[in-house]
Amino acid sequence: MSLSRRNLMLGAGAAMAAFAGSAAFGQAPHWYDPAKGKLGMTLSEAQLAAGIRFLARHPSVDVHCHPGRFFLHDVEHPSPTVAAQGAPFEGKVIEDMRAGGLSAGLFAGVADMSLLEFSPQKGLYATREFRPGEAFADYRRQIAVLKGLVARHLVRQGRSVGDIREAHRRHDPACVFAVEGGDFIEDRLDRVHRAHADGVRAITIVHYHVNQIGDIQTAPPHHGGLTPTGAAIVREMNKTGIIVDLAHAPLSVVKGAVDISTRPMMISHTNLATAALNHPRLVTSEQAHLVTGHGGLVGSVPWGIGQASFADWIDSILRLVDAVGADHVAIGTDMDANYMPVFTSYREWPLLPAALLARGLAEQEVAKVLGGNFLRVLRANSG
Repeated sequence: MSLSRRNLMLGAGAAMAAFAGSAAFGQAPHWYDPAKGKLGMTLSEAQLAAGIRFLARHPSVDVHCHPGRFFLHDVEHPSPTVAAQGAPFEGKVIEDMRAGGLSAGLFAGVADMSLLEFSPQKGLYATREFRPGEAFADYRRQIAVLKGLVARHLVRQGRSVGDIREAHRRHDPACVFAVEGGDFIEDRLDRVHRAHADGVRAITIVHYHVNQIGDIQTAPPHHGGLTPTGAAIVREMNKTGIIVDLAHAPLSVVKGAVDISTRPMMISHTNLATAALNHPRLVTSEQAHLVTGHGGLVGSVPWGIGQASFADWIDSILRLVDAVGADHVAIGTDMDANYMPVFTSYREWPLLPAALLARGLAEQEVAKVLGGNFLRVLRANSG
């Protein structure tokens, strides 16, 4: 196997400049064409076959995704940014999941979607506050969309480790309900219980809107970390069995959550910052170790921040494995709301185990990264 490594030198300013020329969500770089060998690496037929065989033996999970932008269904008054995304296409993506051998994905609704706009200077940002009742109403809309996918038998619902293992056995992917942003909870702890009853098993507590829970990575500090309301919500999530997702959370919020959480948490979609590459959405080794030191995991994302090819993403995954250990790494693609993704189709999911095995990880290590670690964290939160 030959591997062409690229220099990870794309800084925050260059990233935002590149973002300005693309859609706000999910546009692939123009050069990305696996059929023409643009992965940045070469895998032999034997290595590709090994990746396919691996997925037959081991369950795999995408710990953060927005398949086909399902969250766009039934939006009454879309903002310009939302309207620019076009019609949702989750049916096609679910078929891609099935074809690629994915066992489950955490289908994440977007709590602050109605507030978000995009600019080349700021990227995604909230332009206003919620109107009374708006956040919870939009939560109900998006959960209804997910329930509809299950009711129409487009996808199985995944509420437990057993559900995901059964989905793997049946070669029929499970949809684990998730929400990106805890805005809809407001100060109503009963809504955490409502979300669990709805089937939600992970909540990214902060997103692009500075909410009642805490500060975010992409805006100046407002609360000084996790708020008292945020702390109460973390405790309630622990009680109900919903995983606390700390993606988009700055170090201050991560520290606050780690201090009080009694269950393992995750950072579902990020990568490590390096000396050569810094960006608000990356995490430091300290942030990663705070979460993994309490049994949690960090999901690696195939985005265009410091990555220009699939091979670069593999490098990012292995860098996380080196930093926190194979017991604490997962995969969170952010499909189909990713920034300049270097991985764009679940039909190519077998490339992941094929590449990781080819790069020297043992089969059991790859099994942990692709799904086993998430199943452990889900079980630990459910008990």
